[in-house]
Amino acid sequence: MKDTFRGGVHPAEHKELSRDAALVRYDPKGEMVFPLSQHIGKPAKPVVQKGDSVLVGQMLAQADGFVSAHVFSSCSGTVKAVEPRRTLMGTFADCVVVDNDGQFTPFADYETRQDTYGVSAAEVVKRVQDAGIVGLGGAGFPTHVKLAPKNPDAIRYVIANGAECEPYLTCNDQLMRSHAHAIAEGLELMLRLFPNAEGVICIERNKPEAIQAMREAIQGKTRMSVRDLRVKYPQGGERSLISVIAGVDFPTSKLPADVGCIVENVGTIYAIQRAVYYGEPLFSHCLTLSGEGAANPGNYIVRDGTMFSELLEHAGGIKEGAMVKKAMVGGPMMGIALASLDVPVQKQNNGLTLLVDDENEQAEKDMTACLHCGRCTTVCPQGLLPQMMADAVHINDMDRYENKLHGLECIQCGSCSYICPARQPLTQIFKRTKAEILARKRAQSGR
Repeated sequence: MKDTFRGGVHPAEHKELSRDAALVRYDPKGEMVFPLSQHIGKPAKPVVQKGDSVLVGQMLAQADGFVSAHVFSSCSGTVKAVEPRRTLMGTFADCVVVDNDGQFTPFADYETRQDTYGVSAAEVVKRVQDAGIVGLGGAGFPTHVKLAPKNPDAIRYVIANGAECEPYLTCNDQLMRSHAHAIAEGLELMLRLFPNAEGVICIERNKPEAIQAMREAIQGKTRMSVRDLRVKYPQGGERSLISVIAGVDFPTSKLPADVGCIVENVGTIYAIQRAVYYGEPLFSHCLTLSGEGAANPGNYIVRDGTMFSELLEHAGGIKEGAMVKKAMVGGPMMGIALASLDVPVQKQNNGLTLLVDDENEQAEKDMTACLHCGRCTTVCPQGLLPQMMADAVHINDMDRYENKLHGLECIQCGSCSYICPARQPLTQIFKRTKAEILARKRAQSGR
């Protein structure tokens, strides 16, 4: 039985900083900012205006299309504005700004468990859609779309992603330890949709408490198992998990459902359980605040729309004597560097990492010409040829990059850059190239 995928790397985990910090709910005091696009797909359309009173769980913006998601308030208060605000990408985007009254008055009863006996598969999907749930592993793909493949009977595996392979991040570990039964119930709800599927909960072996908690939670539940996996990055990648569980590889032109798999982060599955059993929309989720620059690393249930700067201040700010070189949303391998912490937490954000060393800055100083050692090829989980891809980019041979070297299959995990002894910025090259190719395709298609 496989316990890992091909390739991959072993970066320092740094999980000891926060792994034993229990999840704590943080209720912010300042204004709340809710971007209308917190998901892959079309931005949601605002349904409130300046001066409106709102409550926790009340809809602020409605999904505008099938691949879109509702946005809900995580606080009570008054709508201050609907206007462009700076978001984590550094650009301005339309947002609903709420003057938080600090009361957090709920719009409905989210504590009473509802009877779901006889609830159909279609109703489960509808409740997930109504709750505005998106993938909480980072991508933000609307969950109701994933749960409605063309042929539900062809799904063989529903994979619960609890790998959490990104360095520093530990919030999913804590979520599984403290809410294992709810996650098991959420997975059980998903299995209602796919009668021929097995539910597999995937967790890396550096999380023994989470593995034990999930195994206890699924006792007596049929069609479920826990698979402990080797500690390796990017073990939690969607395609990595499918390679391990289903034993198949597939191009990015196909979806996991095309090879009989549905993959959801354990945080998303917990949100599904809350939506179907309690009618609770997605307005909060778990997040790790960590890094050598953080005074008090920890794990939080954070309300969407909270400013990163306020959360950091609540957690004690920057560690005394530390010089933070880079702040990342997420972890150091696939995270996004922030120009400012005065931006809001979005649904799909699972970490804030404060780094005292900037590996990219050091790599620029140490960079040499390619050594042709082939290490980048051995670690690529997609089986690509990063060295040749970079060469194609340098000579502007985009046809070779895309069609012969299959450069668009790159998942931008950062493994090639991490292992490169010449310190070549391979991942950055491939991110930029993919964006340019896709932009050109959109322009040519008139979209």
